[in-house]
Amino acid sequence: MKSHIKDVPLRDVQNLLDKRGIDIQKVGIKNVDVPLIIQRKGQENQTVYAKAQICASLASNFKGTHMSRFMEILNEWRERELLGVDIKGCLEAIRQKLNAESSQVKFSFKYFIEKEAPVSKQKSLMAYDCSFEGSLDDKEYKFFLGVKVPVTTLCPCSKEISNYSAHNQRAIIKILISYDENEHIWIEDLVSEIEKTASCEVYPLLKRDDEKYVTEHAYDNPKFVEDVLRDIVLKFRSNKKIKYFEAEVESLESIHNHSAWAYQLESKNI
Repeated sequence: MKSHIKDVPLRDVQNLLDKRGIDIQKVGIKNVDVPLIIQRKGQENQTVYAKAQICASLASNFKGTHMSRFMEILNEWRERELLGVDIKGCLEAIRQKLNAESSQVKFSFKYFIEKEAPVSKQKSLMAYDCSFEGSLDDKEYKFFLGVKVPVTTLCPCSKEISNYSAHNQRAIIKILISYDENEHIWIEDLVSEIEKTASCEVYPLLKRDDEKYVTEHAYDNPKFVEDVLRDIVLKFRSNKKIKYFEAEVESLESIHNHSAWAYQLESKNI
């Protein structure tokens, strides 16, 4: 049976003229599930599950962007096994395919690092929340590496005023750094340097001897959130590769119903 509906050209509403005169800074898609290839220090690449946000600028004369083209680019980079490896190339493709002045991507993922317990030496995997962020326009390309590192802090004040013991807690250190595209900073090295600023590291697997070590090591190394933050700032200031950083330390207090928190942002002419 023949259809009575006539074939008509599909109207491209997105390309219609918008008369409100407003350039949109970012428009695109987010919470896209993608496999991401991560380069590991001294090991084979690790493929992780990531959430992607991908967007571009939109000129005031266009009513809407072409959402499907973002997915086409993600699929193309995935098939070429470059998703996560070639951030700049992905951004260039977005600008070209959408005829945009600027483009941005962000990939959020869990990265696994094998950690060895301090005494028993038992090995297990530790997961860290990480992100790759990139932006590109006519002037420059910027790349940002983000990590979130759990650590232990022990209160110097509690240790000083107590006859025995001192309250400690887990703290979360959030870092966002930027560096030149001809440089490289490994996630493993960044995490390791951050963990050294705490009272003690956090481990996924501890036996009794390990737990004794962690408890005593933290007691011998008390830190306020201010102490941790300042030590991080000194490390990043002395690292010539790092051009910009944000550092945030949040102590999930064990004796208060609130968190202690400290934050610093510094830029070296980025």
